[in-house]
Amino acid sequence: MSELGTQSPAAASKGNAAEHRQDSGAKSAQLHGNWRRRLKRTVVALVAMVLVGPPLQCAVLNWVDPPVTGTMLQRTWQHWDTTGDWTLPAYTWVDLEDMPRSVPTAAMSSEDRSFLSHDGFDWVAIRRAWHRYQTKPTARLVGGSTISQQVARNAFLAQNRSWLRKGLEAWYTIWLEALVSKRRILEVYVNIAEMGPMVFGVGAASQHWFAKPCHNLTLVQSATMIALLPSPRHWTPQLPHVQRRAKWIVRSPVTLPKRLAIAE
Repeated sequence: MSELGTQSPAAASKGNAAEHRQDSGAKSAQLHGNWRRRLKRTVVALVAMVLVGPPLQCAVLNWVDPPVTGTMLQRTWQHWDTTGDWTLPAYTWVDLEDMPRSVPTAAMSSEDRSFLSHDGFDWVAIRRAWHRYQTKPTARLVGGSTISQQVARNAFLAQNRSWLRKGLEAWYTIWLEALVSKRRILEVYVNIAEMGPMVFGVGAASQHWFAKPCHNLTLVQSATMIALLPSPRHWTPQLPHVQRRAKWIVRSPVTLPKRLAIAE
């Protein structure tokens, strides 16, 4: 047998090893390329979601009363995680013209007195909150949230405190102010704000706290419900500081323009 027609076992083994390395390298390059393409598609999808999602959601909010909100989902999960009880939040929508004028008046008096004149952001309060954070970096991120910002947070996001959530909240707020009327923002706010443990909006809160429909609320009762907003899961109308806050709201009302078309 000639030398050209034969191949030693060692040479054959080296050839197979070289082919195996080539195949492994090609597969590794292919997997790396697939991973990079998947990562690119994921990043593009996330960017598109952030850029396109908020304006679409805000536009829909003009005509659709929210059946559920991000905060409701978060509280439902927290309630189940704590108690093991899968309870749905109490939530009843009430149109603005069907609630007493004292409800939106109290909301603006307490939470955002310049609501009708600002562009969604209270820059004075934001600067004050930023100064507080700079002087006390370990302090909570608090302060400066307008009614528009609260609607953005309550409707579309969660209640966790972080710079990411603040950034998304600001982005949603810009679109809310651009696409949704002040009247509608106010209507959504008093309907989805948390006003008790697993209780959302004035419709459910009036039944929960006062055992009456929203349209029968008195001025003091409206103010008392709004006074709960800083800590709705822990405060009750009977607490002295809640009653003091309610009295302040009653004594310091804002003036609602007639263009809001809210019942007297």
